[in-house]
Amino acid sequence: MRTASPQDVTQLLLAWSQGEKAALEKLIPLMYKELRQLARRYMSRERPDHTLQTTALVNEAYLRLVDASKVRWQNRAHFLAISAQVMRRVLVEMARSRQCLKRGNDAQKVSLDEALAVSQEKSTDLVALDEALTELAVVDPRKSQVVELRFFGGLSAEETAQVLNVSPDTVLRDWKLAKVWLVREIKNRARPDY
Repeated sequence: MRTASPQDVTQLLLAWSQGEKAALEKLIPLMYKELRQLARRYMSRERPDHTLQTTALVNEAYLRLVDASKVRWQNRAHFLAISAQVMRRVLVEMARSRQCLKRGNDAQKVSLDEALAVSQEKSTDLVALDEALTELAVVDPRKSQVVELRFFGGLSAEETAQVLNVSPDTVLRDWKLAKVWLVREIKNRARPDY
């Protein structure tokens, strides 16, 4: 597999957006390595005995992305951001399904980035994180997108700024405030209401 130039990826994304199905077939091999890195990052936060493997997560994301042909792709960073979102949804759906089966006992725990950790505790419930992130999207959609792109998508501040059409300084400010907000929300969710 050859390394894709940003221009190659953008051209293929635009062609795919315009309905050219062959563009997706050319795009996936060019982006496969990055998609696997993204999936590996997600899977590293999962429990060791998780039934889904990195390749399966990439394949599931691919199947869902095929249906996303109506998306107006902007560039490589936008594609990776959407891919990260799709992978997160797959894992959250699995976690919710497992919680339903277990009726909430032994819910899946995943490691949360050290930047989000307030104490020595290294794991946070993926469903709680997803719910807090969904709530943040209502309160401040851009901050939610920054978390999605940086934490889950692995994009740099510059790439995130490009996708969101803001400055890198704005991304860094949003990132810092969003982390504080999420930590507070997750801690509040963990406290029992009396």
